[in-house]
Amino acid sequence: MSEIITTYALSKRYGDRAVVEDVDLHVPEGCVYGFLGPNGSGKSTTMKMLLSLVRPTSGEITLMGRPVVPQTRHELLAHVGSLIEAPPAYLHLTGGENLRLVQRLLGLDETQVQAAARTVRLQDQLDKKVRDYSLGMKQRLGIAMALARRPRLLVLDEPTNGLDPAGIEEIRELLRALADDGVTVMVSSHLLGEIDRTANVLGIIDGGRLIFQGTREELLTRTTPDVLVDTFDPDRALALSRTRQANRASRVGDSVRVPGLDPDGTARLVRELVGAGVGVHGVRRREQSLEDVFIDLTGGGRTL
Repeated sequence: MSEIITTYALSKRYGDRAVVEDVDLHVPEGCVYGFLGPNGSGKSTTMKMLLSLVRPTSGEITLMGRPVVPQTRHELLAHVGSLIEAPPAYLHLTGGENLRLVQRLLGLDETQVQAAARTVRLQDQLDKKVRDYSLGMKQRLGIAMALARRPRLLVLDEPTNGLDPAGIEEIRELLRALADDGVTVMVSSHLLGEIDRTANVLGIIDGGRLIFQGTREELLTRTTPDVLVDTFDPDRALALSRTRQANRASRVGDSVRVPGLDPDGTARLVRELVGAGVGVHGVRRREQSLEDVFIDLTGGGRTL
């Protein structure tokens, strides 16, 4: 599969502080690429460098198979739509008037902006002032403005920020539909569950460094799910498990939860419990969520 975004050792420094460091992105064409990381991890700075809004300190960016250099930047970015931070709309104008401004600025025809409005299901709200739009409608208008040029790549920074569940569902369905139509979507979000349900390729950045890139299935193999031991004597099982696991075991009802055990370690623990006279009637892996793996990889304790 061809890559629509490739970066090589992409870095951004402000004085002695490295905000992004040696990031190698590989974004396949036609996917929804979920870009995750704690606050201050470098997500927004990376996206701004891709859009030439921030100049890299070092490294290379390739879009659609061509390097982004002064001679090619304008031509390549003509195929990229973006929504970074707040939707770029004038509140005192209608949705339709905002789209017509984009039409004139980019030299588009009427069919393009109307198609963009239909794509985000805003065609019946274009006569309203944007100040009367809900937050979800404003986000959809911002995406329509980004889609009007019919981009091959759409870069969205927190498009569901502040939306209610219905608005989040709308954006999720829209991103999937865009990918089905051949638009590559790179999206950052603090809502891990939404990224989990929307993206088919993930990238995780932490401390300015890309610490994972791949599919959800590949991500889930990076950590070992906790083991739950069902027992008739959870207090003794907990005490013995903590001795073996450096106090990391915990009690969950009548079960003992033990992190970090591979299959061999699980078998040894069960043998020790049974050998000590602790009745064990079940052993199972705790199902992992994307959030579990994210917290494990980034050390936890920080918010997206």
